[in-house]
Amino acid sequence: QIGEILRSLGLDEIITYSFISPSYYDKICLPADSPLRDSLKILNPLGEDTSIMRTTVLPSMLEILTRNFNFRNKSASLYEIGRVYQKREDGLADEPKIVSIGLYGQDVDFFRLKGIVETMLVSVTGKELRFAADRDNPSYHPGRCAKVFCGDVLLGTFGQVHPAVASNYGVDTELYCA
Repeated sequence: QIGEILRSLGLDEIITYSFISPSYYDKICLPADSPLRDSLKILNPLGEDTSIMRTTVLPSMLEILTRNFNFRNKSASLYEIGRVYQKREDGLADEPKIVSIGLYGQDVDFFRLKGIVETMLVSVTGKELRFAADRDNPSYHPGRCAKVFCGDVLLGTFGQVHPAVASNYGVDTELYCA
């Protein structure tokens, strides 16, 4: 249902690998003490670039947006429904599916992304949403980032990717992610 909604809003689906490099956390300016850095390590990885299981989908989306930008695509509107891997005390992992959205281009701004997020979530939940400014997420621009709640449950974060993070990916245009 989510895929149908996002496709009807003009987004294209992508599929990325769940294996990432630990350096990806530095590229999104994730604090050194963030619990998201506590990743499951692959015992016999093919290389450093695929040595851990991701705990966030943001680096994967930014890699694909960067690839599209470097291929001189003037715009991109993408989504992925992918898994993240959260360590449990028993050594195994919880593997929830996460929706990731990434946009850039001439007609893309914070409010377009907010509209996509709101349309998707209201269509799925049928409930009223609440938005709150988020100035503390180092991956996003402090004045163009928000958290979305359904009641008291945090559903996600969205906004303009921080210019320093975009620069880490070699992109000189505004990127928007959820």
